[in-house]
Amino acid sequence: MARRKRALLVLSEDDRRVLEAVTRARVVSVATQERARILLAYADGMGVASIGRLLQMGHGKVMRCLDRAEAVGPVKALTDLPGRGSKRTITAEARTWLVSLACQKPKDLGYSYELWTRDLLARHARAHCVAAGHPSLQHVVKASVSRILRANDVRPERIEYYLEKRDPEFETKMTTVLHVYKQVELVRDEGRDADGDLVAVLSYDEKPGIQAIGITAPDLPPVPGKHAATGRDHEYVRHGTVTLMAAIDLLDGQVLGSVVDRHTSAAFIDFLRTLDEHYEAGLIRVVLDNHSIHLSKETCTYLATRPGRFDFVFTPKHGSWLNLIESFFGKMARTMLRGIRVASKEELKRRIELFFEELNSDPVIFRWRYKLDELSVA
Repeated sequence: MARRKRALLVLSEDDRRVLEAVTRARVVSVATQERARILLAYADGMGVASIGRLLQMGHGKVMRCLDRAEAVGPVKALTDLPGRGSKRTITAEARTWLVSLACQKPKDLGYSYELWTRDLLARHARAHCVAAGHPSLQHVVKASVSRILRANDVRPERIEYYLEKRDPEFETKMTTVLHVYKQVELVRDEGRDADGDLVAVLSYDEKPGIQAIGITAPDLPPVPGKHAATGRDHEYVRHGTVTLMAAIDLLDGQVLGSVVDRHTSAAFIDFLRTLDEHYEAGLIRVVLDNHSIHLSKETCTYLATRPGRFDFVFTPKHGSWLNLIESFFGKMARTMLRGIRVASKEELKRRIELFFEELNSDPVIFRWRYKLDELSVA
């Protein structure tokens, strides 16, 4: 049978410009660039066999490209026909099963991993899909797993933290704390005091584990034109840790603090004695958390010796963010404690005490805003 004589391929200037641009492009597929080179070579007079040898491809591949160009034109011939490529073989049921696997922890399925990786999930699916009745996953790969999880908005390799409200009286206790802050606003702005004998409202907490870290070589100061930052050797020396016990007076902004080696009931009681000596006779209201030393037998025994002197208002469990002093501790960590280096724990204590002196020379009144406008104090 005589072979059909193929028509010559005549390229317009626009067609040639497009094909040549495709051969130089970096963002198109290799297959598209190969088709462009085939068409350019054929238009320049090369035969099918010569093109195959030049581009190192089979005779059939060259012929299919030329047939496509003859049917739809040289530019359209660069793209695949609709429906080309492998058909989707993973069933909807198999996809659902794979997503359900991703919603479990791998450790519960016998692995050492706490969280899935895409590769581990793919290997597990291949190993168990037939027994689970989903043979379409026998050849599933990491990329396919990623597409399926992305389509279902599941990211099992990530952790997003949340705060569980474990205190059944969370809302009630929060409202009580907010009423204290509302009362502070009224006393400060209008002189209204529902208790009459109130002398102080304090926000109190402890900041344990402040590290006393020392340098092993002198810091190098910034030098214009050489280095802009302070230079510091990577090695350091640990001298131990201290605990800061601190309270902010919400009426005048004064900060009272004590730096101790250990966080104990005795240290807390000593701090209460300091407050007792600092303020004149009257009621001292303290907002604080539910730490065991605040409710210990020793603390309760001391409070019994000072009836009517202290009024503790406890934040709900996992509600320490309601305590204003947490903002103060955060600011302190970002400023005074940031990058601090000391020769001993004693120096660290002195530096913290000096910091408090500096603050109290120009006190800043801390104000609470969250939900405060929704409250009223009779």
